[in-house]
Amino acid sequence: MRTIKPNRLSHSLTTAAVLLLATVILYSCGSSSGAPANSYQQAPVVLPVLPVNSVDATVHQEYSASLQGSQDVEIRAQVDGYLDRIFVDEGAYVRKGQPLFHITDRPFVEQLNNAKAGLAAAQAALSNAEINYNKLKPLVESNIISPVQLRSAQTTYDAAKASVEQARAQVQNAEINLGYTTVKAPVEGYVGRIPHKTGSLVGMGTAEALTVISEIKEVYAYFSMSENDYLQFQQQFPGKTFEEKIKQMPAVQLVLADGSIYPHAGKVQLIAGQFDNSVGAISFRAAFQNPDRLLRSGNTGKLRIPMQLKEMIVVPQEATFTVQDKIFVFHVSDSNKVASVPIRVSGKTPAYYFVESGVKSGDRIVYSGIGTLQDGMVIVPEAISADSLLKVRPI
Repeated sequence: MRTIKPNRLSHSLTTAAVLLLATVILYSCGSSSGAPANSYQQAPVVLPVLPVNSVDATVHQEYSASLQGSQDVEIRAQVDGYLDRIFVDEGAYVRKGQPLFHITDRPFVEQLNNAKAGLAAAQAALSNAEINYNKLKPLVESNIISPVQLRSAQTTYDAAKASVEQARAQVQNAEINLGYTTVKAPVEGYVGRIPHKTGSLVGMGTAEALTVISEIKEVYAYFSMSENDYLQFQQQFPGKTFEEKIKQMPAVQLVLADGSIYPHAGKVQLIAGQFDNSVGAISFRAAFQNPDRLLRSGNTGKLRIPMQLKEMIVVPQEATFTVQDKIFVFHVSDSNKVASVPIRVSGKTPAYYFVESGVKSGDRIVYSGIGTLQDGMVIVPEAISADSLLKVRPI
């Protein structure tokens, strides 16, 4: 019988199996004590903690606004004809009564000449009728001719007199139409786009205006409030009627498209009579003086209305985090244990939230470093003064 000796590979596998078994036994013994083998005691992290504070503040509600001149006047032709001269260019500033366009006037000159000739003929007929009447009058008084002839002469005279008035009206009408061939600015302001060029046929039936003149000494900013903002507006300002509330509103600001503040404050003047059901909003108008003519019709911006808030809880936005559209902060208990708490926000500034519920004045919240926190963790708080933070980052 031949004896098989174990080779070197079998010996190595046996040794590895023994070591693996020993490791499993040691791990099981360690696990039986109830603590993971790789557990260790983690020291509490040091994080800045801020006391929640209530303050009086002025915040600004912003609304998208579109600007229009106090008068945007369409300039239209009042007679039909060919446009033969354009006296102004697009964007030019014009004064009231300044010529803008000229329409070919030859037909209207001829109409005026014809009307004047008709007036001269009517006046001649009137003179002849007057002569006949004056000639017959003494004959009737002397009973030489019948009074019927005098009444006939009177009727002819009256008809000739009416014809003169009619011819004079035709002359005046022709003069008016001739005057319409020179189109003048009814107001002062800036000329808009000029769609028609020299040689274009224009008239009262032309769909597109010759141009639009915008009077911009005063500019209107139109904006809309949602129903919720409108209800807050009613509560914010005193007064029994809408007119009284508008009078109590402070001056408003206009934020231009580049983010700068327009240097002249405005005043809300008008409120629409009803809500637009299609968008659920109501329209307002604010007026701004425009002495430097910086604003133009068609500009856009944001209307900023100041709102006075009393004893509002403020929380820095960087101390919050969002989960499924809900805003949370980490509240710090007396034992320095943190817990996530949802807050209800009523308004905001670029740096702060105004809180209606969730935290109260005197509560402590973690200011920064919240990305590593979990509910129940204990921290070492590093106190931050709310007043010092407000000085660095004002509301």
